[in-house]
Amino acid sequence: MDLQKQTAPASELRASDADRDRVADLLGQALGEGRLTADEHAERIEEAFRARTVGELEPLVRDLPGPHRQRAATPAYGHAPDRPTAALPPDPDENVVAVFSGAMRKGRWRAGRRIHAYAIFGSVEIDLSEALFEYQQVVVKAFSLCGHVEVTVPENVSLRGTGGGVLGQFEVDSLDAEDPNAPVVYVDGWSVLGNVEARPRRGRTVADILDRVRRTADRGLRGRQDR
Repeated sequence: MDLQKQTAPASELRASDADRDRVADLLGQALGEGRLTADEHAERIEEAFRARTVGELEPLVRDLPGPHRQRAATPAYGHAPDRPTAALPPDPDENVVAVFSGAMRKGRWRAGRRIHAYAIFGSVEIDLSEALFEYQQVVVKAFSLCGHVEVTVPENVSLRGTGGGVLGQFEVDSLDAEDPNAPVVYVDGWSVLGNVEARPRRGRTVADILDRVRRTADRGLRGRQDR
């Protein structure tokens, strides 16, 4: 018997992590707009991350306005990947912890590849608007329990978010830099009776990290030519 390859309907295609993340982003926006209650958001987020096919994801945003459905069906971002593509260290380069207190990291500081932020009945501020980016991809792992985690980035980097909340709020203002080679900040977080938020700070920009790479390469080339 000859077997012919058949294309499955779009609704039966296996959902990717990027598909689930896009739906999670849309649900988070709907929660922030008041279209979903906290309980509805938590329930749909759980279903989204359990979904195996695209058809299982579609009903989760079906009752939201038209733009939501359109954004769920097509990738929202063209320049930066939704997930880090570079290898990350197993341990964080830096931990910022606030327990019944406040903690912050701001000013001119070197941003590592992996930053962990924990707010337990406290507040954490991660301000990258003046930070030195030595890596193109930076991941901020954020957890809030009855607390607040705020991440601020320069306006000319890309910003992505993946996460959710239980009786809490997770809100990331996704951003695409005009330069596809600009740094990308990924905020991966979860909030319980608290909130995690990330947004760009307008008027603050970061120098293109590729300029420093080019200068280093040029110095190395000149050094070899002088020998």
